[in-house]
Formats: sequence, structure tokens, C-alpha cells
Amino acid sequence: MKLTDKELEVVEILSKNARLPLETIAKMVSLSIEETEQIVRKLEEEKVIVQYAAIVDWRKIDGHEGVTAMIDVKVTPKRGVGFDEVAERIYRFPEVKSVYLMSGAYDLSVVIEGRSMSEIAKFVSEKLSTLDSVISTTTHFILKKYKHDGTVFEQGDQDKRIVMSP
Repeated sequence: MKLTDKELEVVEILSKNARLPLETIAKMVSLSIEETEQIVRKLEEEKVIVQYAAIVDWRKIDGHEGVTAMIDVKVTPKRGVGFDEVAERIYRFPEVKSVYLMSGAYDLSVVIEGRSMSEIAKFVSEKLSTLDSVISTTTHFILKKYKHDGTVFEQGDQDKRIVMSP
């Protein structure tokens, strides 16, 4: 889908902050509120804008820290459908947050979330590795998030003053 310059501007603005009021976005792109609303509606209908989501730092909420793992999956593609069929079987599990087709040593990268490492281990051993097309898996646990979807987590109280020397 080819977007106009104004439509592209709206997409870029919403991708950075989807909570901006329509009036503010309209001013930023020099359009009327009605024109901006039509662009947003079109982008939603065409599934260019798929969903609006909040980025949450779960570590700050007691009892909800959870565990995130990235799993490299080597699979045997099926004739006629390639990797799509096994990817669909994987992304239908509720624990799975993302599935990507990758280049390199592994075919799929799967991101899952669970309450504990043992819950993720159980998912890998009982659900993921038992799928017919899955040859092997390598699980990586995320220990700390520094930046996610362009948002930096906890920069700390760094001194942001410019250093001056005589």
C-alpha cells in the first residue's frame, strides 16, 4: 500500500505516541481534525495500524514481574506452505507473544512470557518441541530490558549537566 506524505506523517506520529489527541496530530501535520480522523480511520481499516498498545515495565508491579524468553526454533518446512503452517501452530499458543521468520542458523524466533522459568521450560518441552516440524530449540531468558520498541527503561538519576573544565 502506497501512503501519501501526510498519511506517513500520521503513522510515524502514532507509532511514537498513540495517546496524542487527534487535534494535536492534526496541528502537527497541518490538516483539519476531520482530514486527520479520515486518515486514521483509513489506516485502521487497511490494517496499517494494527493495534494500539502500552509499554509496561512489569518489574515495578509486585507479583507481576514474570519471565520473558526468546526461543530459536529450527523447523522442517512443509511442501507448499513453507514455514507458514508451523509458525501459525506456534503463534496460536496463548503464551506466545511474537513469532518471526529469521535468516541464519534458526528458522523461527519465538518470544513467550510466563510466570516462571519452569513454566517456560514446560512450554518448550511439552508443547513446542513436540510439534512434528520442530527439529530443535534454543531458549534464551531475558534478564533485563534496557530498551523495548524505542522506549528506554530506567535510565536512573544520571547527572545530565554539561561538564565544564577551566
